[in-house]
Amino acid sequence: MPHMLKIKNLNVYYGHIHAIKGISLRVEEGEIVSLIGANGAGKTTTMQTISGLLRAKSGSIDFMGRDLMKTEPHKIVELGIAQVLEGRRVFANLTVKENIQMGSYTVKDSIEGLRQARKDIYAKFPRLKERKEQLAGTLSGGEQQMLAMGRALMTRPRLLILDEPSMGLSPLLVKEIFEIIKEVNKSGVTVLLVEQNAKMALSVSDRAYVLETGKISMEGKAEDLMKDESIKKAYLGA
Repeated sequence: MPHMLKIKNLNVYYGHIHAIKGISLRVEEGEIVSLIGANGAGKTTTMQTISGLLRAKSGSIDFMGRDLMKTEPHKIVELGIAQVLEGRRVFANLTVKENIQMGSYTVKDSIEGLRQARKDIYAKFPRLKERKEQLAGTLSGGEQQMLAMGRALMTRPRLLILDEPSMGLSPLLVKEIFEIIKEVNKSGVTVLLVEQNAKMALSVSDRAYVLETGKISMEGKAEDLMKDESIKKAYLGA
């Protein structure tokens, strides 16, 4: 069976700076896979290259048998990949409801189908339903993260990419967001997670990769990486 997502020997540059140095990774259908590492390791660069927001110089990105290397970002969304960017990036001057509707822009479905999809989002995120007429810019950080995830899920992705979903949130909200990530995965959506909170990321993941200065330094089952002494020292505060 082919991998859902397979990256091989990926190289990405910013001008003359070699940001991603020949990394290879895979994501299987139904998994939660984490990419952990320090600031500046290249995690966000990797995610944005998968989504087509950045272009690689060489290597390959294969999603469900499709080559993504030269595919336009909106076509990548149509193929089944949605990304929640770091910093949430909601449309601050639109309401919650309007933000969610923006997520259905690439979805070809009936009005009734889209209405049902919105109901499903509100069922997953009851707080968004309570605030659906509120401007997104007036929401708390946690609510904006929920909105960004809800908007992404409106595209009906096979693979959801989350870039630093816990950034700037209180410990209580972080726990809530990660519970939602697990629920989304259980509903049939594969998740690729970039997260600086390595402990939380590994606790919900099946497998993980450690990225250091643009290279994969370690990979394995999440539970095994949590027990690794070097990982504990570098990322888990042990």
